[in-house]
Amino acid sequence: MAGSQEDPILTKNEEGEESKENEDEDTGAQIAPIVKLEEVAVSTGEEEEDVLLDMKAKLYRFDKDGNQWKERGVGTVKLLKHKETGKVRLVMRQSKTLKICANHLILASMSLQEHAGSDKSWVWHATDFSDGELKDELFCIRLGSVENAKKFKEMFEEVAESQAKSSQEGEVAAESATELIKSLKIEDKKEEPKEESKVEEKKEDKSESGEKPTEPSSTEAEKEA
Repeated sequence: MAGSQEDPILTKNEEGEESKENEDEDTGAQIAPIVKLEEVAVSTGEEEEDVLLDMKAKLYRFDKDGNQWKERGVGTVKLLKHKETGKVRLVMRQSKTLKICANHLILASMSLQEHAGSDKSWVWHATDFSDGELKDELFCIRLGSVENAKKFKEMFEEVAESQAKSSQEGEVAAESATELIKSLKIEDKKEEPKEESKVEEKKEDKSESGEKPTEPSSTEAEKEA
């Protein structure tokens, strides 16, 4: 009876020791994966843009129908400048889902205002494209600290001023281009009569030199008769 009771205990201990030895043992075998996954390049649409600002924030939008503020999302807000066009847009994605909750250009006409006297929140109007179509939205953003709120305001206003300067420079360049085209057209019109005057000068030179038109010879006159 005693031996029969001790046998199961001995076998359990042995199995436990063997399992530990098997765990520590490295066979060096390589197991190939059942399914091979290929790497896929994920495009965020921000590859051709430089990051001017990147910080965490909470975004709200004003619901006109309900006449109240609704939370749009908590995540990262960025100011991105395109490398070729120089245009700057504001983009904000939710932290967990990465869903876009704000996406619009910063224009020279935009300005920030304090919300309810808070030194961490700013309000502004924008034509947003985060839902796949252009919509006039009233946004309110709340930053984590007063320092971040100041940085956001300074960068936002700096970008708006730069866009105003670039638009003015573009208008001046367009005006100078139109004036240049007009001047070229006027010069072309002035050059046309010069060619006619050259032809007239050649005719006058021939008449002054005394050259007479050639008359047919007597043999040619007889043949014609």
